[in-house]
Amino acid sequence: MKRLIKLEHVNKAYRQHQALDDVSVSFDDGQTTVIVGPSGSGKSTLLRTINLLTQPDSGTLSIDDLAVDFAKPISSAQKIAMRKKTGMVFQNWNLFPNLTVRGNIMEGPTVVLKQSKTEAAAHADELLKSVDLLETADRYPNQLSGGQQQRISICRALAMQPECLLLDEPTSALDPEMETQVLRVLLELAKQKQAMVVVTHNMVFARAVAERIVFVENGRIRYDGSSDGFFNATDERIRHFLAGISLSEGSSMA
Repeated sequence: MKRLIKLEHVNKAYRQHQALDDVSVSFDDGQTTVIVGPSGSGKSTLLRTINLLTQPDSGTLSIDDLAVDFAKPISSAQKIAMRKKTGMVFQNWNLFPNLTVRGNIMEGPTVVLKQSKTEAAAHADELLKSVDLLETADRYPNQLSGGQQQRISICRALAMQPECLLLDEPTSALDPEMETQVLRVLLELAKQKQAMVVVTHNMVFARAVAERIVFVENGRIRYDGSSDGFFNATDERIRHFLAGISLSEGSSMA
């Protein structure tokens, strides 16, 4: 399996808090990796580092043939080139309120990828159809539910044809019914072998979709391995973490 993203010896401190402590980890193409850990463990900082939304104090990041050294200044051109490799989906969907659903999805491809409006519109409609939201194409974000808006934000990220999709707690702002809608979309993407790195608190989803689990605590990686190995771990700390989070929490994946 092709190695897509690699982080080596990454450190990030916020005043007295060490968010990332000598973290080295890689992510493979076509694989779904779920990052879990207690609140404040550094998992979101790790994810944001991949998209260069956070710049650590030291260490390196490589995505395909591109690489940056965090101890050195990173140019805007480098950031743009690296970000073209990934698509970021946030907790709050951050759609442009003045654009229609189709317009939101078309914005990146036409402005950044220089696609024609005809091509971008056709691809937007394909993506909307894949998440059962084609009928919303001409509506505005404030006319949609939270679950619909989050599915649109996933379409917007996919429209940029990223090699890897990065998702930071994509369902945390949703009620259980809407959460299920989004989780089903992500489960289908995982089946299609879309590379994804997902930060989530939802252990039902993690168990259903993850090929690999990365457990982060106090800025360090405590576990990096198979999903089955994590959920059946004998390690006392992992068992204590799982015991504190009900595996029935969240929506059914049925």
